[in-house]
Amino acid sequence: MKTVDLMATAPHMFTMQGDGVGYKANQTLVADGGKILAVLDEQTAKAEYTAEENLDLSHHMILPGFIDAHMHTGSNILRGLAQDTGYWMMYGIQPFSLQQTKEDYDVGSRVAMVEAIKAGTTTLGDYQKDMEERCVFLSKVGARGVITQTIRDAVKRVYDPGELYEFSQEMGRQSLEENLRLYEKWHGKDGGRIRVMFGPQGADFVSRELLHKIFQLAEEKDTRVHMHTQQGDRETQQMEMRYGKRPVAWLEEEGLLNKRLLAVHLTDCTEEEAMMVAKSGASMVVCPGSIGIIDGIVPPSVAFQRAGGAVALGSDQAPGNNCHNIINEMKLVALFNKIKYKDPEQMPAWRALRMATIEGAKALRMEEEIGSLEAGKKADFIAIDLHHPSMMPIYTYPMRNMVPNLVYSARGCEVDLSVVNGKIIMQHQKVLGVEEEALMEEMNQRAQSIGQRAAETFEKIHGTNAVFMEQGKL
Repeated sequence: MKTVDLMATAPHMFTMQGDGVGYKANQTLVADGGKILAVLDEQTAKAEYTAEENLDLSHHMILPGFIDAHMHTGSNILRGLAQDTGYWMMYGIQPFSLQQTKEDYDVGSRVAMVEAIKAGTTTLGDYQKDMEERCVFLSKVGARGVITQTIRDAVKRVYDPGELYEFSQEMGRQSLEENLRLYEKWHGKDGGRIRVMFGPQGADFVSRELLHKIFQLAEEKDTRVHMHTQQGDRETQQMEMRYGKRPVAWLEEEGLLNKRLLAVHLTDCTEEEAMMVAKSGASMVVCPGSIGIIDGIVPPSVAFQRAGGAVALGSDQAPGNNCHNIINEMKLVALFNKIKYKDPEQMPAWRALRMATIEGAKALRMEEEIGSLEAGKKADFIAIDLHHPSMMPIYTYPMRNMVPNLVYSARGCEVDLSVVNGKIIMQHQKVLGVEEEALMEEMNQRAQSIGQRAAETFEKIHGTNAVFMEQGKL
């Protein structure tokens, strides 16, 4: 009998192998050295292995940890400030974001990561500036990170609608150097648990020369370019004013639609443009909650999938989406596409779950390591408490309803256990090694200071939410 690090036994296991959800009943996951050694029926597993730690999950379902491929955790401290308004970025969030300090970013980020982990996310695809502290925190809590530092030439200020962004070559050079330093320091650290991509904010936010240099570096370093791509009519307008072409067409002309690109949003894409991106070998991240709230648009993820492309889910950022919870994104991607196509059979629950797991892993080019539960892959998995009211009742015959309940009913609090590399990082809704109460208090104190500093600009712009305040609607 072989002794291993960990064994987890549950009545229901969704391995995500094959083309569906890979359901298996009464299984034991055997992990050793951070990897899955086997997934066996309970009786066989107990006959062949003994474990240092045994997890008896008798009223749970086990499945791969969720992947959140696109997050801006540093914006979390601005939650709830920019909804229900047009010209969202400049007139909604910018008055507050311009007042954030590095310390504000760091605190908000830690809270966002705690929120995501508690809702079952084990791989966090974070993207913003000042990412050093994000890496430190991920290293501490034991989660998996795909980290991207923002690169941009565009000078940071409030722009009026239709105003062409002002570029600063020096700013672009410095931000690229920061991304490179982050790559050299953190890429592959903690046994490969932390990876670093290159992060041009968008084709509209960087010069042609800088974008080509970024793609060249990504090729040399064998990593990805994590970039907002045709994310809205604002980007499209900027590209048409500067280059006379829509973003996707321009990227294709420049030879920048390729396997290195992780294209985020595609909000303003036609289905034909989305299919063009998919056929290029690029991957897509769709953020249904954020784009639904900010733009009232359902991005063309279905068309992207039909063209053979891999699509991951992302929670984006709290000022737009209001949460970092992939269960929420699964529900919204399913619901919004049913409405868009007027078809209740569009985007079924099982497909949304695959986007949060194995398809998300494929989009990140990490499907050989994570996204499904099978021998040789990293031991990243979560356990859902089926006795939680939102998961009840449980049907197993003549059909199973656990996946629909997870996608359409769950809220995140049903996640009882999260394991990364065979180590428990969250149990019973507590992230190990984090003083949550003190962290929340610090964020609230910092938020009050940001509000004081942002008040003058907020009133001067006098946007939708300023009017709502005057009318007593907030």
